[in-house]
Amino acid sequence: MKAVIAKRADGATADLTEIRQLAAAAGYDIIGQLTQTRTEDAAFHFGEGKIEELSQRVAKTGATHVIIDNDLGPYQTYNIGGKLPAGVEVINRFTLILQIFAQRAETRKAQLQVELAELRYELPRAEAKASLAKRDERPGFMGLGEYEESRERDIKRQISEIRDELESITHQEETRRAQRRESGFNLVALAGYTNAGKSTLLRRLAAELDIDENTDQHPDLATTAESEDMLFTTLGTTTRRAELQKREILLTDTVGFISDLPHWLVESFESTLDSVYRADLVLLVVDASESVANMREKIVTCHDTLHQRVEAPVVTVFNKIDQVDPEELADKQEAMATLAPNPVAVSGEAGTGVTDLEGRVESELPDWRDERLVLPMTEDTMSLVSWIHDHTYVENEDYADDSVIMQFQAMPSIVSQARSKAAELTPSSLESVWRDHESRRNRCNPCDWDSRRVCNWLQSWFLLFSDRNLGNLCRWILPVGVFFGCFHHIPDHVETGRHPF
Repeated sequence: MKAVIAKRADGATADLTEIRQLAAAAGYDIIGQLTQTRTEDAAFHFGEGKIEELSQRVAKTGATHVIIDNDLGPYQTYNIGGKLPAGVEVINRFTLILQIFAQRAETRKAQLQVELAELRYELPRAEAKASLAKRDERPGFMGLGEYEESRERDIKRQISEIRDELESITHQEETRRAQRRESGFNLVALAGYTNAGKSTLLRRLAAELDIDENTDQHPDLATTAESEDMLFTTLGTTTRRAELQKREILLTDTVGFISDLPHWLVESFESTLDSVYRADLVLLVVDASESVANMREKIVTCHDTLHQRVEAPVVTVFNKIDQVDPEELADKQEAMATLAPNPVAVSGEAGTGVTDLEGRVESELPDWRDERLVLPMTEDTMSLVSWIHDHTYVENEDYADDSVIMQFQAMPSIVSQARSKAAELTPSSLESVWRDHESRRNRCNPCDWDSRRVCNWLQSWFLLFSDRNLGNLCRWILPVGVFFGCFHHIPDHVETGRHPF
């Protein structure tokens, strides 16, 4: 698809770098460009003379599309199209972004969000067409006015249905996040301007391992997005497990931000941005290889999107430092100190600074609590010990004759769960039988041939084979040792009411 790109700026030279990248990402071949510095014209956005120049350039190059890097109103789009050769389509910045989103949307959630954005973009234009039709006095059944009004109602109905389905998906994701926190994971989100290297950093930090084999429960655990030098390679969210020194986290890569997006487009992708809004920590990734002016502009764009909804700490990450000299990097850090205090400098591609980033992440996450539990030795104790190892950072583990002492650090919610599970540990019925016979044996006088040796042997045998089948056998064999140990004193026990049985 051949296209001519154009942009108007109020008082500075129009920069076509980003619109060229967006057009390339959408699959367009740029064969011409045009810029103008002036105030906006209400009818054509550009001056009429510049529109005539644009029309001539399109006719000369044979372009099939005109991509305008500005927010055009419905009437402006209509007027510009009327001045161009027949069949040439006018696309503004947001239409182009929606085309890219539609190409990259793979999950049901992403597809719904793209469809919602397209409908919200189309709605005011359908209203404008209906208004134009009414001016032409063609309302009524099968008339243009009735058709456009019907389209407007249909768009509103579709928007309502999509919002209901997205709300259901959002509820499922909230449940999933709660389950992950209950499993001991902190949630960390990667945010930032598109093409800042978030997907590359995710691949560097996180293991290529699913946190659950059940993909139905975790549909966001798709293959990590490819690392490409292209805008919007990530549209939905991708979650991966990352192992830090003491804890495991779930790291989520999200859709990249871009400047000058209308509020309705941001709102259409609100359910995707929930992964950022509800994280325990946000890593704001910035491309350090760009100029200070571009870095500042993009950080401001990200802050504008995040500041109203994000309550978690935000750590700025200067990525791609392998493309910057150390002196230049230091100058950029100093220049951005107000917007990005104490940033972490890394290279997701080369792996430089990743260890420092992991340490910073661990220090910024909510503090864990220290806990010490004394677990009685029961049939379920080792299962709990395994659970504690899976969900906490174990500092010390000691085994005594009848207990296990666990010292660990964990999230407060995990500590509460561990305490509840420990409180549920009770000696099994088999162990109760053994302790009862043990106490009675100690009160009896053993015979000369030392039946204690028999009982001690039975105790060792019991500890070695403590499954249920052998336990039932022990229930009958253990009294034998006690019986023979007290055989010569049965009359005395009968008289005193202390018979061992």
